[in-house]
Amino acid sequence: MTVAIEMGQTASGAQAVLDLEELLATRLLVQGNSGSGKSHLLRRLLEQSAPWVQQAIIDPEGDFVTLAEQFGHLVIDAEVHTEQGLQLAGERARLHRVSTVLNLEGLDAENQLRRAAAFLGGLFDVERDHWYPMLVVVDEAQLFAPAIAGEVSDEARKLSLGAMTNLMCRGRKRGLAGVIATQRLAKLAKNVAAEASNFLMGRTFLDIDMARAADLLGMERRQAEAFRDLERGHFMALGPALSRRPLSLRIGPTATHARHATPRLMPMPEAMEDAQAVILAAPPLETARPPRRLAPPVPDLLSQLMAAKPAVREAGAEMVAAPASLEELAERRARLDRILSALLADPEEGFRAIGVLYQDFLVRCRIEGLGAGAPDLGAFRRMLTRARAGISAEAAQDDAWRDVSARAAVLPEDMQGIFMMLAGAAREGQPCPGDAAIARAYGTRSLGRARRVLSYMEEQGLIVCQLDGAGRRIVTLVELAWATAPGDPHAGEALAG
Repeated sequence: MTVAIEMGQTASGAQAVLDLEELLATRLLVQGNSGSGKSHLLRRLLEQSAPWVQQAIIDPEGDFVTLAEQFGHLVIDAEVHTEQGLQLAGERARLHRVSTVLNLEGLDAENQLRRAAAFLGGLFDVERDHWYPMLVVVDEAQLFAPAIAGEVSDEARKLSLGAMTNLMCRGRKRGLAGVIATQRLAKLAKNVAAEASNFLMGRTFLDIDMARAADLLGMERRQAEAFRDLERGHFMALGPALSRRPLSLRIGPTATHARHATPRLMPMPEAMEDAQAVILAAPPLETARPPRRLAPPVPDLLSQLMAAKPAVREAGAEMVAAPASLEELAERRARLDRILSALLADPEEGFRAIGVLYQDFLVRCRIEGLGAGAPDLGAFRRMLTRARAGISAEAAQDDAWRDVSARAAVLPEDMQGIFMMLAGAAREGQPCPGDAAIARAYGTRSLGRARRVLSYMEEQGLIVCQLDGAGRRIVTLVELAWATAPGDPHAGEALAG
């Protein structure tokens, strides 16, 4: 069945239609400077397609929450949910086919990227049985897939960019059709923009953006000047879902409107006679008082019972401080390994948030007398990744394991431990870990997601997975030429279930 979405009118007055089924297979990129009508275009597309396909909107400014009242979208306020909660929300939205708006308004740039990545990850990681068709609309996509590093941390940028790349590069087979809108093509990561086959280009003024828009539409460079003359709501369209030749169209009206209307001129009020007294009045007494001095924090009971120890810093394996001797450093590493082993012994450890694990780890360090020398959160993440892979702190000092860690660094942080686990099994000649063990190390109960992690590593050229004649899996680490012994991929599934 072909579903034609009416987007507006062409320059000749004919209806401008978009083939929704073709869009689901080929994705869409929208560009236009602020005020060109991008959000209006996205709203028109969402309204017209709402009866036909599930939708998810990544909304950095809260513009699309008004879709909820008329079209039944569930508004998810990202400010009140954790990253783990948003990932689960994304999975459940796909399972139950509920259209959603992820409202990121009120969050700083760092948290917008982290929460959007978590939600997109949830949409992406559902089981194959739930790969229903879905439009995933990302407004201001240059924020979530930046071409260059900005003011946010590298970790947040990599998480968001990885999620956007998955959406645009690998989402089609999972039923996800990315629709991304950006103010500037030059600010959008090329590997994300390159996956779109349909384009709607609005008004833009910078030469570099006009040149890229002309190239994408197959226009000559001298024709690029036309993008400066486009009116608000007018776009040039090209793509299998729109037109085989560049087509000028005007977007039609929408039934809903953004909460934030475009500012309009208003007459100035009459001049105030006492303006100086009102504007420059002294602040109220309660705000003019000096801030109250806070009492110093009372140390917790465990801290009072412990003797203070010199602070240490993580470097290389875990800790480099000013220990009196190498023996003391080795002892400290051994104690940390014991603490991590006790932490990992909990069957539910793999499914707990990193912050909860870290707090548990700190308490155990205090009990062992390492409170002042406990690693920070970043060091703990790396220690946990190594410990889940079954590599001791002492073994991690080996040059071979340093090489493994360097190769694992190209993967997302949550996959690095899986790569090191496979490397550990391969180096020792042990059987390949089963899906249940991989899923637990990845922090999920989904065996399908564990298999997709292996598929992703294979696509990156890091490993090769093979089955022997008995159906047992063998994983070979490509550049290291290490291979695991054959292992049953279904081992431990009954226990995991």
